[in-house]
Amino acid sequence: MSGEGKGVRDGNHEESETTMEKRMEGENSPSQLIDARIEELGDWRGETLARVRKLIKDADPDVVEEWKWRGVPVWSHAGIICTGETYKSVVKLTFAKGASLEDPASLFNSSLEGNTRRAIDIHEGEKIDEEALKALIRAAAALNLSSKAGHPQKRSKSA
Repeated sequence: MSGEGKGVRDGNHEESETTMEKRMEGENSPSQLIDARIEELGDWRGETLARVRKLIKDADPDVVEEWKWRGVPVWSHAGIICTGETYKSVVKLTFAKGASLEDPASLFNSSLEGNTRRAIDIHEGEKIDEEALKALIRAAAALNLSSKAGHPQKRSKSA
């Protein structure tokens, strides 16, 4: 199958990503869409995404779940903390401001060349350093909050 128009296969049928996204987006909240993605994956990627999601929520109880960019789970708190993309051989957590975060456990192993983002690629069978990941989540939320505090919202001209 070519990369474009690639469908989602569950063993019995194939549904185009566009069809699946339209069906999912029309009826559910972002959290429900993430639930559906985890269930739809039905393999180690779904289990990994579910585990990471729980760790994110444990680390930051005020995190907001979103569904962006044609089906990407996003976790935010005063700005994007990270995204949770799933590919054939990897679950990728991309931290929007990862280059600005301390990573003493060296979790970041992908997208290392950029000036802004950093990512963690998790492959089948790999263990997640849960405490280190939660520390990164908390640091990303704190960075977002400090950035927001340093840049007050512009007032409208009529105020």
